[in-house]
Amino acid sequence: MLKKTFFLFSFVFLTACSQTGVEVTQTQQQAVAMPDTFSADAAYAVLEDGGNAVDAAITAQFVLAVTLPEAGNVGGGGFMTIAFEGITDFLDYREMAPSDAHRDMYLDDEGDVKPYESLFGAKAAGIPGTVAGMWAAHQKYGSLPWSRLVAPAVELAENGFLVPEKLASNITRYLARTREQGLNSNFASYFEQAKANTIFKQPELATTLKAIQQHGQDGFYQGEVAEKIVSFMQENGGLINHTDLAAYKAVWRKPLELNWQGFTLVTAPPPSSGGVAVAQWIGMLESYGSNHTLPDHNSAEYLHVMSEIGKRVFADRAEYLGDPDFVEVPVAKLVAPDYIKARAALIQPNSISDTPSVKPGLKESEDTTHFSIMDKWGNAIANTTTINLTFGSGVVVTGAGFLLNDEMDDFSAKPGVPNFFGAVGGEANAISPYKRMLSSMTPTLVTQGGDVVLATGSPGGTTIISSVAQSLLNALLFDFDAKKSANAPRFHHQLLPKDTIRVHPGFDESTLAELTDMGYTIDARRFGDVHLIKRTSQGVEAASEASGRGKSIVSAR
Repeated sequence: MLKKTFFLFSFVFLTACSQTGVEVTQTQQQAVAMPDTFSADAAYAVLEDGGNAVDAAITAQFVLAVTLPEAGNVGGGGFMTIAFEGITDFLDYREMAPSDAHRDMYLDDEGDVKPYESLFGAKAAGIPGTVAGMWAAHQKYGSLPWSRLVAPAVELAENGFLVPEKLASNITRYLARTREQGLNSNFASYFEQAKANTIFKQPELATTLKAIQQHGQDGFYQGEVAEKIVSFMQENGGLINHTDLAAYKAVWRKPLELNWQGFTLVTAPPPSSGGVAVAQWIGMLESYGSNHTLPDHNSAEYLHVMSEIGKRVFADRAEYLGDPDFVEVPVAKLVAPDYIKARAALIQPNSISDTPSVKPGLKESEDTTHFSIMDKWGNAIANTTTINLTFGSGVVVTGAGFLLNDEMDDFSAKPGVPNFFGAVGGEANAISPYKRMLSSMTPTLVTQGGDVVLATGSPGGTTIISSVAQSLLNALLFDFDAKKSANAPRFHHQLLPKDTIRVHPGFDESTLAELTDMGYTIDARRFGDVHLIKRTSQGVEAASEASGRGKSIVSAR
């Protein structure tokens, strides 16, 4: 058994934990960890041209809208966690509900949730935030010209790119699935011709990107592109109007920061549930370890203890988390040391807690993409962006060439009823005009002595939370290198489905058998796509999960 001394974490304004950690030295290295080769090459070229981490992130975001249409987007939204010249920051460019949205908009006359309406078609889309988010990031932190940063995406859309086999396969599967379910859209007319190892051009998307390149955010939320969005909505039962587009604003928020094991975790605040959830997960494990020997990595005992924690994390998520501009989210209480200690004390080391008995503890959203960047000055970003499910709502804005999100499913269509990802929501996440839907996106940085030592994140709906928590623990608690931290088999448990652990390939059969004997159901399906950067006294490492089509690049020392 691996023995480890734990110190209960706390908010940064409390006494910091003391632990001898790695001695990190400043280097001139720079690195990117990206979900595809096109974004990796384009973002790294920006760094080589003297751009900073935020500049490179803007380029990557727009390139992914062209080359990774499953999740990259201009029609979606996301979060960016930033460390820049010693300052930490958080950009919320999450989508918002349109002004005509209402609490019961996806319910039938009997009060039951209608299938597909929040998942497919124009009515499933929230107001996109990506373009406003990138514009806000550039206005505050950008150094290279905006037009230079958008140019690689314009070129890839206009002149085309060589379609990777995994993209072609995803398109084929998506078309087959939607046809089997009788769902009709214009998706095929835009993407069916994208065949593996052939050049795929997107002229309408190129025109949209040129408008953004020339006019910034106004090129999307006003003018011809905006007119195309609104016309498409009116013709296809969507809700977004000109007033909604004009009303959208990206929001700068204070990141959630806390001390843990001598490090400072810098992560996503609400409307993300991820930062609070990751803080609870690693905090309860830390508290549990103060009274128990830490189980071996990925042993049956480790998966069980982490699943016991996951039950409690997701019970709290369902009850308390939502858009902080609309509801009071008790963040401080949810990550307070005494609360974490009390929740950890309920963990049953040798048996499974009864799922219905796991309640929120206070007495009072599967396709996304992530990338991490570190520049030669030590600035870093972790950015997670999404259109929710693979290819979003499955519809392309006619004439504008981009896919719309289906983020409205991340609201609680009906409190207590699980969404697509099996996450149960409450009144805090009910639909309301201009409200931001709860998210699991958790772009995370970790600093030590003022230096960024880890940037991590993942797609995967609610599994994002476990992917980020485990990649963080892999890198800093178990001290794996970047490649092993990103690729070690992961697991996920979220209260519901009852006593079910989802696992990657690679776990010992004896481990899974032991969990089955305890009463768990094993769901063997891969999830997530971790892209992380780790810095140690020996230098910078970067890794993209091998199961995807990502690419990481690190400059020489």
